[in-house]
Amino acid sequence: MIEPLGLAGAFTITPLVHHDARGAFAETFRASMLAEAGADRPFVQENLARTSKARQLRGLHFQRPPHAQDKLVQVLAGAVFDVIVDIRPGSATLGRWAGVTLSAETAKLIYVPRGFAHGYLTLTDEVAVLYKTTAYYAPDFEGGLAWDDPALAIDWRMAPEDIATNDRDARWPPFADVMAGLGR
Repeated sequence: MIEPLGLAGAFTITPLVHHDARGAFAETFRASMLAEAGADRPFVQENLARTSKARQLRGLHFQRPPHAQDKLVQVLAGAVFDVIVDIRPGSATLGRWAGVTLSAETAKLIYVPRGFAHGYLTLTDEVAVLYKTTAYYAPDFEGGLAWDDPALAIDWRMAPEDIATNDRDARWPPFADVMAGLGR
């Protein structure tokens, strides 16, 4: 089942999970289903991120054109609060964010179109996040957005002082500076 997130092109996918005595089975990727939802660019890279502790923030990251990426994100172990921010110049939802809890238990995925910053906060210990991208990672075109920018007012569902991140993610610029650099 596809559910729009209120930001053009972004949606969640809740696959049908089949349970039996052996465990569970879910179809988490079908190109034809994504194409029907308007997401028809081919995926070219897949990444796995592991985080050992809860309350760890990764993001908010994006790739600038011409290496902008769509992402299909799923959690294989644990749970995260996944956030996207619209940074598309001229978008009707520019500067708005959406967040969704993803977990191995529910198998829900999020589709993040190019032109969005993306990040997540681990809600459990031992998290594994797998995501596909429609463009190869290009370090010279990577950007980031301050996860705690008051102008965005993202509700991370816990106090900022309880959230840990690395030095690089702690230094990303605020939304206004990012938009000035993208040619708003």
